[in-house]
Amino acid sequence: MKVFGEDRLREMVGEEEALQAVETAFLALAQGRVVQPPPMGLELEEQRGEVHVKGAYLQGEPVFALKVASGFYRNPERALPTGSGLVLVFDAETGFPLALLQDNGYLTELRTGGAGALAVRLLAPHGPLSVGVLGAGSQARYQLRAIARVRSLKQVRVWSPLPEEVQQYRREMAPALGVPVFGAATAREAVEGADLLVTATPSRSPMVEPDWLTEGATVVAVGSDGPEKQELAVEVLGRAGKVVVDSLPQCLSLGETHHAVRAGVLSPEGIHAELGEVLQGSRPGREGRELIVCDLTGVGAQDAALAGVVWERLMAG
Repeated sequence: MKVFGEDRLREMVGEEEALQAVETAFLALAQGRVVQPPPMGLELEEQRGEVHVKGAYLQGEPVFALKVASGFYRNPERALPTGSGLVLVFDAETGFPLALLQDNGYLTELRTGGAGALAVRLLAPHGPLSVGVLGAGSQARYQLRAIARVRSLKQVRVWSPLPEEVQQYRREMAPALGVPVFGAATAREAVEGADLLVTATPSRSPMVEPDWLTEGATVVAVGSDGPEKQELAVEVLGRAGKVVVDSLPQCLSLGETHHAVRAGVLSPEGIHAELGEVLQGSRPGREGRELIVCDLTGVGAQDAALAGVVWERLMAG
């Protein structure tokens, strides 16, 4: 079994490859060509740590993949990154392990950003976007860099409970995006007036209220990837003209959608579509000035598709 480190992987794939891989993954999901078990989650409360195990096989592909990604939120106190992880690539003919991708969470960050960009391309209002961002960590960076590849941005307002994170985000992202990036004093200030809201926090209590959102806005929620996490008040989904999910079965057990269904403000039948259905054109995307919420909990098909791209490039030399 071959082992490849993060530096090699960063040289091989970036935002563009991730965008192509997530399109492949969501189209395969919509076509029923994915073997994908439910994700496994493990929480280490005393360390403020969480571990997610996801995997999938895209039928017809030469490999399948299993991914382990962790988020340990006390790591910055130890001068360590919050996220880490690895991806295992297997031969789809024999089941034998082919490679260990020691990515330290890089591939997960990439594919999550790619899914957000795909959602924005399919669901966000047309024209340059005024963007609100909740969270100023690494995924908030990956989201905006990927989104800037598919839509024109006008300005960005970012909020985090840690003011130093906001300042660092502004310093990095303003030149990277080529648009003004402002710090917001409150979550509400970041949300109000935004055409697009991206939430990328590990919050376990709602931060966004429905009356903060502009008519016709799109919300891309990526932080709530576990059953206890929640960034949006359930009424946000109840008020939405369309709720789009990455995986209906998965979002009924974790993420923003499952909170809204449990609260009775949204029924499973009221969920508009999976993202792959919008991508393939079997369900409509944006049709007017409706509020659209896209709940992205992260699916194994994304990991398998991106791992397949990596393996193909590794084999090509």
